[in-house]
Amino acid sequence: MTDLVPAPRGVEQRESTPARTCLGERTTLDAHPGTEGVARWLRREVGAATGLPFADGAGPHSVLLRLSADVARESGPEGYRLSTDGSVDDAAVLIEGGSAAGVFWGAQTFRQLLGPDAYRKAPLRERDWDVPAVTVEDEPRFAWRGLMLDVSRHFMPKEGVLRYLDLLAAHKLNVFHFHLTDDQGWRIEIKRHPKLTEVGAWRARTKYGHRASPLWDDKPHGGHYTQDDIREIVAYATERHITVVPEIDVPGHSQAAIAAYPELGNTDVIDTTSLTVRDNWGISPHVLAPTDNTLRFYEGVLEEVLDLFPSTFVHIGGDECAKDQWKASAAVQARIKELRLADEDELQSWFIRHFDRWLTDRGRRLIGWDEILEGGLAPGAAVSSWRGYQGGIAAAEAGHDVVMCPEQQVYLDHRQAAGDDEPMPIGYVRTLEDVYRFEPVPPALTPEAAAHVLGTQANVWTEVMQDGSRVDYQVFPRLAAFAEVAWSALPAPAERDFTDFERRMTAHYARLDALGVHYRPPGGPLPWQRRPGVAGRPIDGAPPNV
Repeated sequence: MTDLVPAPRGVEQRESTPARTCLGERTTLDAHPGTEGVARWLRREVGAATGLPFADGAGPHSVLLRLSADVARESGPEGYRLSTDGSVDDAAVLIEGGSAAGVFWGAQTFRQLLGPDAYRKAPLRERDWDVPAVTVEDEPRFAWRGLMLDVSRHFMPKEGVLRYLDLLAAHKLNVFHFHLTDDQGWRIEIKRHPKLTEVGAWRARTKYGHRASPLWDDKPHGGHYTQDDIREIVAYATERHITVVPEIDVPGHSQAAIAAYPELGNTDVIDTTSLTVRDNWGISPHVLAPTDNTLRFYEGVLEEVLDLFPSTFVHIGGDECAKDQWKASAAVQARIKELRLADEDELQSWFIRHFDRWLTDRGRRLIGWDEILEGGLAPGAAVSSWRGYQGGIAAAEAGHDVVMCPEQQVYLDHRQAAGDDEPMPIGYVRTLEDVYRFEPVPPALTPEAAAHVLGTQANVWTEVMQDGSRVDYQVFPRLAAFAEVAWSALPAPAERDFTDFERRMTAHYARLDALGVHYRPPGGPLPWQRRPGVAGRPIDGAPPNV
């Protein structure tokens, strides 16, 4: 048994070959043109774990990496074929892909076949390395297989972000949605607006637990990524064939920006000069004023963002925009009248459409949370459907591309069990099996509409995750189940073989152990993973399928 996660399309073991293929000091690396980056990764990661030099060279002891037009035609650019039985082209191991990305995903499978110790940073002992003699043919179901990480509520230092990129790559996930700005912190350096990080990246204290909790952490919290940090993160992701999609949230979730630059807020309604970076959770009433100055300010922000992120998509948020200040503002009401808009919903749509045109003119595409459907959606915009399936269904039926990430199914900040020992329990119970049975494409969609589902992503909001260990606990092991949903061609949810997935997870837990992941054990949280006495917001019952 290969115990691969996510499950590949097909695995064949040939009866005529030895059961395993041995690797050793004579094992070389034969990287054909276009696979040089995969070769660097193999030498650095697998070479470090095994102690094998993987010197350059072809021949019967080689690991051969190459692009294949046949694989590209049959399985697409991210498809791969991995042969470890020594029977193909005079190589011990052949990894061929429809593109360099396909070769890379094949290399990830090769690493899994080597066993959990192949995930360590150095060899544990002198030993022989071998892999089962198999042929694996594989390809992803979805082109967008993502994880959104909120670094605004609790900042994750750069080293932690790089680690998560490695964890995504190990699970064949290829989109990292980087939630960089929110009410509680602005995390990206913008050189023309330095106070965004000088002021907006730090809050004086932090609510400990859910917003109903009486507890506070009185230590200032914050941090940001310099532009060189961002370049490093993007380059690191690129070598792992991961696209980093930045999110700059407008027009709501903007209190940190307004605290840094008060003129961005609704100054005729409140004294914006008195605002600080938000220290509690929930939806802030402080939203951007729809002025020309605000538009020019964020165009400047986005100009620097586009220089840093090559992603086709740029996420502009658009969610949970409280409209009370707009309703109370004489200036905003005059703006609505001037623009001949019906109401505040149409004003938000106008705001989103402006940036859709601005991004389109620069060869990029806008994506936002499903609230951007309210008041009319810009023609080229794509939707992250988070409030359930309905926003994604409406968008897909109207011809818009969609990423399915419904809160009720794949928000990994939601609790993993109903027990009282779950730390700071939030939301519905979403077990490993629940995530494994998540289906991104609603059956009600016609084939034409379903073609607009780019893929799916899991979202991680970090209000109650103070450090990387807490993030690990919420994300794993459920991200492994999500990765299989995103990658593998699974049957209908009720027909999925969760028993087999659990069996394969036994081996996968050992890989996570070797990677130092502080996952939730199958039997429940360890004593140091609990947070007794800290209030959460658990929701009873099964989540609605909306």
